[in-house]
Amino acid sequence: MDDSASPRITVAAALELPALRRGLPEVVAGAGHLERPIRWVHAGEVPNIASLLRGGELLLTTGMGVGAKAADQRRFVAELAARQVAALVIELGHTYNDHLPPALVVAAERHDLPLVELHAAVPFVAVTEAIHTEIVNHHYDLLRRAEGLQERFTGLMLQGGGIPGVLALLAEALANPVFLEAADGRLLYHAAPPSSAAEDDPVGAWSQAARGADALGVAAPVPTGDADAAGRLLVLPVDAPLDAFAALAIDRAAGIVALALLRTRQEDELLARGRGDLLAELAAGRVAPDRAAARATAMGFADRGASALLPLVARLGGASHAGDGARVGAAASWLPSLRDVERDLAALGAPALVGVDPADGSLLVVLALRDASARADAATRAADVLHAAAPDAVIAVGGTAGWPLVARQLKDAAESSAAAQGLPPTSWHDATRMDLDRLLWRWRDRDELAVYVERVLGAVVAHDARRKHQLMPTLEALCACGGRKAETARALHLNRQALYDRIARLEAVLQSDLSDTRTLLALHLALQARRHVRD
Repeated sequence: MDDSASPRITVAAALELPALRRGLPEVVAGAGHLERPIRWVHAGEVPNIASLLRGGELLLTTGMGVGAKAADQRRFVAELAARQVAALVIELGHTYNDHLPPALVVAAERHDLPLVELHAAVPFVAVTEAIHTEIVNHHYDLLRRAEGLQERFTGLMLQGGGIPGVLALLAEALANPVFLEAADGRLLYHAAPPSSAAEDDPVGAWSQAARGADALGVAAPVPTGDADAAGRLLVLPVDAPLDAFAALAIDRAAGIVALALLRTRQEDELLARGRGDLLAELAAGRVAPDRAAARATAMGFADRGASALLPLVARLGGASHAGDGARVGAAASWLPSLRDVERDLAALGAPALVGVDPADGSLLVVLALRDASARADAATRAADVLHAAAPDAVIAVGGTAGWPLVARQLKDAAESSAAAQGLPPTSWHDATRMDLDRLLWRWRDRDELAVYVERVLGAVVAHDARRKHQLMPTLEALCACGGRKAETARALHLNRQALYDRIARLEAVLQSDLSDTRTLLALHLALQARRHVRD
């Protein structure tokens, strides 16, 4: 580890050590800079001692090399300040008796150099040993903490936490957001500490830091197999100052992340998860539109020149009621074809932001359209790409909107894709025409909905359970055709008399008049709700 990252103690802490306290130290200049870190301790009595120093030292001297003339004293201090010496400590009683000369004090104050006079003699070797011991102990403590953190990183990886888990733990340990950048500068993933407020915008800080990130934060390279195209792991002091531990911690994390990337090629997964987090937060209203737009840009989404955004949500069959294990499986099933999906969507000529929803594994897509009137054509072409990757995917498409309103359209598309489970297969479902489907889907876990379905359809279900000739298909066709008997007969491939006989049996079983529009509406609503009732 280089000197800039070495653990150090401050001048103020050194003055509290017994070895220096015995010298009765008094700070006579630079009192506002006692928090400077001490890299090392040096003792010497030569006039050109500054040329022997590297910076960060606590210099111990009796003043013999300082000089008796005011000009020499000013030069001595200026040279030490130029070397960025941490502090100058002069023992009285040798060169100077009761106090240090005014020219020396004034020069130190002007150069912001802490100047300390010792009123009692102390062995310089004891001071040196005491401070060096503190530095070594501090160094050992930091190494011990870093090793403990690396053990936790390893445990997370073994438990399946993956790179997101490692970054979340790193952000918590450093109390600051961390960012994983690709070799081309795109943001692959980021994690914020638990203490961050909901309104904080770490990605905004990362975007604003941009070129100055190297000077502001602490970074470590993350190899990806090509030494000329390595990404990096970066922490920025957004919430708290960074200390020497940050460099050790991020170095340990970078090694773990690099191994994961090299072994499993998780770049695509991280991008998909990071974008999925963003789009899921946008749909849930947890991120403001302008911040969402900035984060999307940081992730490589170029929507310049677009007149509208078009959201699509693709859900694999059976994902709407899946448990956590099935959800993880659904998310994983998109990953092998994700790169092909992104490439084929890009070939459509509309920039695409593609992510996997971390909650249910659905694929979230936002297309940037130059012409909002091209919605239907763009939706069909994009759906063809998604069906090529997952033929059984249920796809819903929201309406076109700009960033301020796309959240609502994305939420409608997500709910519509879940509500469309069980509907006849189609290229894509139009979320702008599925208000009733979404309403019933939201009520799917309410007991009242199950009770309603049982009360309205229970007699037909019971009849079909006891009879060979089923009546439910006839009821479904009749409701789908709005009660129009001629259309229903054609849909069922029946002659009219056969249909009339079935309708008569249905009316007897239901004890209802199926020519009554309110009765037919109640039955149609129950049939739609039946798809969402679990039992």
